[in-house]
Amino acid sequence: MTRQMSTAMRDCIDLCNECHVRCEEMMTRCMEVGGAKLGMMMVTCADMSRMCADMMMRCSAMIADLEMMRMCAKMCGLASQMMRMCAQECARTGDPELAEAADMMTRCAELCGTITAEMMMENA
Repeated sequence: MTRQMSTAMRDCIDLCNECHVRCEEMMTRCMEVGGAKLGMMMVTCADMSRMCADMMMRCSAMIADLEMMRMCAKMCGLASQMMRMCAQECARTGDPELAEAADMMTRCAELCGTITAEMMMENA
């Protein structure tokens, strides 16, 4: 049995994957403009956004219980927090490329912040 994925989850997965790619693309720019701290934040943001997307895909494609769904929702919440932190730091640099990345991370953070275990269970 596979679960049908809600539109919100599909959108969140897509945006998390975009966030992952964009963060990876911006790592060098972060080191040049924002230094090591921002570079490491960008690496972490890239990793967390990928993990968030991966977990949502697994939860929708397999028989996952409520406990697993809750873990996935927690990961989405943590990824959302990291994206917001990284977006704030990117915006502070005043760099136009990092400002664009910050906008994308903020959009992704907002969507990730809406994912709940109950939402995932609705389509079970």
